[in-house]
Amino acid sequence: MLGKVALEEAFALPRFQEKTRWWASLFATDPAKHAAEIGDVAETRLNYMDKHGVGHTVLSYTAPGVQDIWDPKDAQALAVEVNDYIAGAVKAHPDRFSAFATLSMHNPKEAAAELRRCVTELGFKGALVNDTQRAGPDGDDMVFYDQPEWDEFWSTVTELDVPFYLHPRNPTGTIHEKLWAKRSWLIGPPLSFAQGVSLHILGMVTNGVFDRHPKLQIIIGHLGEHLPFDLWRINHWFEDVKKPLGLSCKRTIREYFADNIWITTSGHFSTATLQYCLTEVGADRILFSIDYPFESFGDACGWYDDLKLNEVDLKKIGRENAKKLLKLPDFKDCNA
Repeated sequence: MLGKVALEEAFALPRFQEKTRWWASLFATDPAKHAAEIGDVAETRLNYMDKHGVGHTVLSYTAPGVQDIWDPKDAQALAVEVNDYIAGAVKAHPDRFSAFATLSMHNPKEAAAELRRCVTELGFKGALVNDTQRAGPDGDDMVFYDQPEWDEFWSTVTELDVPFYLHPRNPTGTIHEKLWAKRSWLIGPPLSFAQGVSLHILGMVTNGVFDRHPKLQIIIGHLGEHLPFDLWRINHWFEDVKKPLGLSCKRTIREYFADNIWITTSGHFSTATLQYCLTEVGADRILFSIDYPFESFGDACGWYDDLKLNEVDLKKIGRENAKKLLKLPDFKDCNA
């Protein structure tokens, strides 16, 4: 399929090249290749896009990014630097690239102001944040965005009419030491990423974020971070057990997925899993993505282009849903 849109696609600042290479050595079989690809915005990426039929890519700063910085001033300074840098890169190829804002999530008012700047002045398509914000004097605290003090931020997101991508990050501090240090091979895609994002998104549901902001649109990757496979069980316990005991969210978990939550194919190229998600979530709430350079264009696009889906759903997931959600202007093969 030509004209696919990919929207969980990472970049890193060139000045962090050595740090990026070290970080890549923790998970990549070829750290130098990973560091080179994540640091390149245009040449290598455009070659892959043209080869594999991707018309437009939405760029976002790599995890753990700003969410790993527990000093609020340092986090805000890096967020602004990242946003200004990628705005310049996007400006050079506006038909092929756009960007999600990087935000420091220490302070709701500050995060809202930076998002507004990125959307209204730089033309960004929303924000991507790497799960909870590290905070506190030693970085051991975690800021969740599911409490009423974050309503000011969520009101800004809905006013600007842009989506918010809730992306994972590695566990840190005492959480890492108590749960993951002796199970380190489970950190990341095998388990910890899904566990962290699932806790956060269900916290938003049960703490009423979507009830207070019914137009809010949240994207989660990796075919839903395990949540589609538990929808029946979550719904059963919320409706039949938890609500009689006092759970106050107004709608069902299925309704929140139908109205507020999107899932992407990033890093999860399983036909059987996608078919299940089509049954549980529906083609109208699924978006194609790659998770480059942590995953390859060839794996993602080869899998997607070979799917035996009807043409309507293939185009919805591949590009039409993203065009509508992100309000994308014309791009290469956008009507192919």
